[in-house]
Amino acid sequence: MIITEQAPRPGADTAHPEHLGHVVFIAASAAMGGFLFGYDSAVINGAVEAIRDRYAVGSAELAQVIAIALIGCAVGAATTGRIADRIGRIRCMQIAALLFAVSSIGSALPFALWDLALWRVIGGFAIGMASVIGPAYIAEVAPPAYRGRLGSFQQAAIVVGIAASQLVNWGLLHAADGDQRGTLMGLEAWQVMLGVMVVPAVLYGLLSFAIPESPRFLLSVGRRDRARAILAEVEGKGVDLDARVAEIEQAMKSEHKSSFKDLLGGSFLFKRIVWIGIGLSVFQQFVGINVAFYYSTTLWQSVGINPTDSFLYSFTTSIINIVGTVIAMIFVDRIGRRPLALIGSAGMAVSLALEAWAFSHPLVDDRLPATQGLVALVAAHSFVLFFALSWGVVVWVLLGEMFPNRIRAAALGVAASAQWIANWAITVTFPSLADWNLSGTYVIYTFFAALSIPFVLKFVKETKGKTLEEMG
Repeated sequence: MIITEQAPRPGADTAHPEHLGHVVFIAASAAMGGFLFGYDSAVINGAVEAIRDRYAVGSAELAQVIAIALIGCAVGAATTGRIADRIGRIRCMQIAALLFAVSSIGSALPFALWDLALWRVIGGFAIGMASVIGPAYIAEVAPPAYRGRLGSFQQAAIVVGIAASQLVNWGLLHAADGDQRGTLMGLEAWQVMLGVMVVPAVLYGLLSFAIPESPRFLLSVGRRDRARAILAEVEGKGVDLDARVAEIEQAMKSEHKSSFKDLLGGSFLFKRIVWIGIGLSVFQQFVGINVAFYYSTTLWQSVGINPTDSFLYSFTTSIINIVGTVIAMIFVDRIGRRPLALIGSAGMAVSLALEAWAFSHPLVDDRLPATQGLVALVAAHSFVLFFALSWGVVVWVLLGEMFPNRIRAAALGVAASAQWIANWAITVTFPSLADWNLSGTYVIYTFFAALSIPFVLKFVKETKGKTLEEMG
């Protein structure tokens, strides 16, 4: 498991590299994995209806194909730490880039539905790898004085990747005259949408050859001279390199390798704090956020919006997601985690309730009445905004801070696994639930958004301004 070293001494905290632009380049290159994470997660949005039509599948079977990538995500996330500790962070990035490229080509040229599902599992494994290796590498390479800001590159890259996928999908659909199965470059438009990801995947792979290995990994395999050289490169020559090397080595020796057994306790299997982390992860997904990124074009088309406009609305939603993420990054350390989560929960509950109300009205000429259509559109965007400025960022911050040092790594792994499982549950059930009752589906999401308010008030403690050691 990758665990970053403890905060260095005050002298290193204020050290500044001579070439900050180079350090930014290193962090941005590593964050390309986050871009692909977001891109691959959301690009399927543009292909859902075309896949349904081409393979003549029902909602339940279609949902399995869409959601199956999350199985690969869970496996990739669970195994990457061990892989990275064996072969290095850079090699992990290169493997992830290769898997992203292979998955995109395979998904663009499937022989059958099972074949498409297999390529999506491979892409999911790459997503899982990117979700772990990017933040870990950046934390291990970034100068302490810039670690927080450079660490935010990963989340920023994810939301930009989501937006880029929706913009590319919209452009390709427009080029295909609004037909997801229209011909482009000898393929159907949806196939090109899935295949385009090979371009950023190759770029990610190339960039991985231009950045240095983590000093922490190099020290773990006895390459002290190379580790010293990289520390000088990223932290500045004014840093006492011998002291930094000794500091990292001491931190590595003193780390407690937390295990699943450390999480057990009490009458309900896990310790109370672990259940709170699981609860945060589940609530983050059970409000239905990934419906907005996996199924939004299908959702808008189901209420009478034409395909081109539905793709445009998916893109604008992604832009709102970026705006909300920036707001969260600005305020999470200013007003605290709990207040931001509560603001988001209240905003999401109101937005989802308005969507439920709008979708409860019968269609007129196969589309929502004008008033209900406008309310649904505004509410969908405000829901994503409130999620992005709160739970989208706050949950990850809390999960990184709230657990005691001795169980942090293992507890975070369990909470992250719960998040992937909850994500899968929402993704796989939405098409069938929407066929049953679209308004009722949003009532369910509204219920979870509202329930998250008393959950935060009763169980979640504020971590703003506290050291990790104060967590227990």
